[in-house]
Amino acid sequence: MAFDPEIHHRRSIRLQHYDYALAGAYFVTICAQNRACLFGAISEGQMQANDHGKIVHECWEDLPNHYENVILDEFVAMPNHVHGIIILTNNTVGAGFKPALTGEPAPTIDNHDIQSRNSSRHHGLPEIIRAFKTFSSRRINQARSTPGIPVWQRNYYEHVIRNEDDLNKIREYIITNPAGWEKDEENPDQVRA
Repeated sequence: MAFDPEIHHRRSIRLQHYDYALAGAYFVTICAQNRACLFGAISEGQMQANDHGKIVHECWEDLPNHYENVILDEFVAMPNHVHGIIILTNNTVGAGFKPALTGEPAPTIDNHDIQSRNSSRHHGLPEIIRAFKTFSSRRINQARSTPGIPVWQRNYYEHVIRNEDDLNKIREYIITNPAGWEKDEENPDQVRA
């Protein structure tokens, strides 16, 4: 069937007219292709990463080495998806961390010197997620001798973190996510009612 833009179009799940290169904190969820459990297993409420899960974690941790405006916060690789918080810094001296246009106080990000992170190139969230997916896919496909096979679903979910309370709730969700795997909607073994 030939491409027909009236039939074959994808609606964006991003906020219309929002600039995803703005300094702020973003919660992202990225699912494995077909939600396949590629990255390990949950045992006694703890994620046990396999070699592919370790690659995913290494690629995530490596992002600030490629993007100077990126600071990473909480992260977890689940059997078939990942959750993480990415903080984009402003590329001007002393700008610091600012939430996304809500007028609420900025969240405090512990253990990070955000103001010292400056860059002549300011990359947005879509570019950073694309790079993460590309880097990890290449390494995983090399490890399993499956060049060009999709590892990740085409899109991802993102949430603009708007205040300290939101940030803390998301951190808690990420930290406790493995313990809730039995009831997780991404768990292929979950008993559906």
